[in-house]
Amino acid sequence: MANDLEKTAKNIGDTVKEGVHRGGAEMERQKRAEFGDTMTGGEKAGSVVNEVEQEAKAGVDRLKRDARNL
Repeated sequence: MANDLEKTAKNIGDTVKEGVHRGGAEMERQKRAEFGDTMTGGEKAGSVVNEVEQEAKAGVDRLKRDARNL
């Protein structure tokens, strides 16, 4: 029973973190869509890097949750 509660708590935490990271990636896409014409090349590249980083972190959170539920 305690293991089930701990597993559920960790799954909820990873789900929340995954959502936060996916939201961060979406914000970067929106920023480029809205301000892309006025952003410098370096700013656009940094935005893309931030988006990829956020998506990778979201993927790690999902993998942790999926591995825990095997």
